[in-house]
Amino acid sequence: MNVMTCYSAKNIVEKLFLLFMMGFAFCACGDDESYTLGVWHRRSDFDGLARGSAAGFTIADKGYVCGGYTGTTYKRVTDLWEYDIQGGYWTQCASMPDAATARTGASGFAIGEKGYITLGQDNSSNYLADTWEYDPATDTWTQKDDYKGGARISAIAFGIGQYGYVGTGYNGNYQKDFYRFDPQAAAGQQWEIVNGFGGQKRQGGTSFVIDDKAYICCGVNNGSYVYDFWCFDPSTGVFTQLRDIADTSDDDYDDYTSIVRANAVSFVIDGKGYLVTGEYGSLLSNYWIYDPATDLWEGEDLTAFEGSVRKNAVAFSTGTRGFVVTGQASSSYYDDTWELSPYEYEEE
Repeated sequence: MNVMTCYSAKNIVEKLFLLFMMGFAFCACGDDESYTLGVWHRRSDFDGLARGSAAGFTIADKGYVCGGYTGTTYKRVTDLWEYDIQGGYWTQCASMPDAATARTGASGFAIGEKGYITLGQDNSSNYLADTWEYDPATDTWTQKDDYKGGARISAIAFGIGQYGYVGTGYNGNYQKDFYRFDPQAAAGQQWEIVNGFGGQKRQGGTSFVIDDKAYICCGVNNGSYVYDFWCFDPSTGVFTQLRDIADTSDDDYDDYTSIVRANAVSFVIDGKGYLVTGEYGSLLSNYWIYDPATDLWEGEDLTAFEGSVRKNAVAFSTGTRGFVVTGQASSSYYDDTWELSPYEYEEE
């Protein structure tokens, strides 16, 4: 046997061994008893004070956290922080101006290259309706029209295209109305009602946007957790009710036993929605993945959130990477930052 033949035989053996090991790893990763899908990586801690009920938004590859409640000593705040997703570090930006009172439970969204903070509750427990625009290019704030639906806390907000949308919430009564925000409109005309939402009133709901459609779920109404699930298409202005996020007799989704919750956060990775943290009687660590192509949720064999269980966190996403930061549990407030790698496996 010549040297070339020996070398070829060696290559074949090495390739067979590699294929065997790949097959072994695949089988191991598929073993539900040993591995769960998804790995939570702790990233750079939030540089500001630990807090809950802050507002957030994402612009390009930067995530922002603004305001919130830091506990009985510092109470509500107005500071703004930027997380560089590529660089993995935090930078303090200009705080909201003096005219914008410190607040908790505000709503945040982004339109293009600018972010917006609206609503919330101040240190005197007054509900707020003012709206503020943040421009990261100049690190400045500009006041816009007050939210037309009236002052409130814990509303749902999202941005699609050139508009922002804000609705539901609580101001002594539970709300279900939605309004569209146009930052380019003349003063006094920036908010316009959007009719057609047939869902339950709620506070502490959440939303995520996939392919320019918003998905709305979760929250609490008059002491009961809500289980309806809706899709809003701004191109038609139509709200469409989807399958409830609760246990039913349908075999495709009769295991929906722990999606329902309030004060959770959500983000999007590769065209799927991720629902994380929150509470349902007690604080939750599990998460669920929604696929709009099938209108189905997946929650089995997923690695639980690895930070402390919490509610009232902030989430942001580039569409390919998703993060959870801050939050609270009773009198504890958090400043840690977590990123989910959804395709990695973790050994139990």
